[in-house]
Amino acid sequence: MSYVPVIPDELDTPVHGAVDLLIIAGEHSGDEHAAVLAKNLKRDRPELNIAAIGGQKLDEAGAQLLFDLTHLSVVGFVEVLKHYKYFKQLFGAVLDWIKKNKPRAVLFVDYPGFNLRLAKALHEAGVARKSGGSVQLLYYISPQVWAWKEKRKYEMAKLLDSLSVIFPFEVDCFADTDLETTFVGHPFLQSKQDCDLVYQPGGNLLLLAGSRVANVKLILPIFLKAYEIFLVKYEQRDATIVYPSDTILAEIRRAVSRFPDLKDRIRMVPNEGRIAASAVLTSSGTMSLRCGLAGIPGRVVHRVQFFTYLLGRYFLKVPYIGIANLLLEKPFYPEFIQNKAKPAVLAEELNDCLTSEDVIKITSEDSEKLKRLLTQEKEETPWSWLSNRLT
Repeated sequence: MSYVPVIPDELDTPVHGAVDLLIIAGEHSGDEHAAVLAKNLKRDRPELNIAAIGGQKLDEAGAQLLFDLTHLSVVGFVEVLKHYKYFKQLFGAVLDWIKKNKPRAVLFVDYPGFNLRLAKALHEAGVARKSGGSVQLLYYISPQVWAWKEKRKYEMAKLLDSLSVIFPFEVDCFADTDLETTFVGHPFLQSKQDCDLVYQPGGNLLLLAGSRVANVKLILPIFLKAYEIFLVKYEQRDATIVYPSDTILAEIRRAVSRFPDLKDRIRMVPNEGRIAASAVLTSSGTMSLRCGLAGIPGRVVHRVQFFTYLLGRYFLKVPYIGIANLLLEKPFYPEFIQNKAKPAVLAEELNDCLTSEDVIKITSEDSEKLKRLLTQEKEETPWSWLSNRLT
């Protein structure tokens, strides 16, 4: 059973002084990106009082952490239903805290299933600026309206005061609304990340099942079986698994324990420092883009609960799942979805990533194209954008 943290009454962590900014980031990647933003904002505006409902990275960046929301990261309709009571209680507690403390602004970071509902509740309660209240509603790392639920952008325009986006084409997505939308660059390219991925032909294989418990449970066993086959059929090469939190590490250890022959070949490392890799099997999340930018040859695997998959097929309107593939409009990382993610096939794909000169060359060339796409001229950084809205 996954760990579910206890929600304190009204998130009653004492707050020192009036809060200028409340940051809400519900996943490990959002916590990391928001932490970079908060750290730079505090450097430029040390007088600002920042509170956060996020994770460890925001805490380390100097925000007062009211509640760790990253302990339970879930994905998909079925997974959310399992924790419905928890999310309902948490939602009410966060809403009550904002009503009581009235920060100058709330910054929502990604996590749209929770954050957009909260923005709507604040609007309906008359707390938000656009409904007559005093609290600005700001959003960093936009929901992917270009992939599914496009009509959300009109609701966002009604609720939000300003939006900052990390892909240059997203500005055009909101051009038919009156929502102020600013491209602020991609966080992977504008500041040093805790995890520095590099391509090294002689390095370990990288197995990245994601930063959510549900993903690790569904995907990591497939990766481990593929790696087991790879060792027998192709070559002896160690593997590295990166984890973002102790909760995910515990889940990884449970999965690895079912493959005793792999115990001495797998290195588990935190999401920090320099990590060199020769090839990668990755879920479709944030780390897949990070690997792509590092030029590491790899393959994307996507596997969710069957009902969640059916819903996704119905609503998604994009040809790819991986972010790098969407940006390049080609299978930079070929995708293996649901039952197509067979361990024997993935083992063979790993070998191709290591031995095919064409794969290695194309990966390197497309990695440079990705960097150019994400470093187009931008108007502001995330922290300058935010600072300008807190003047």
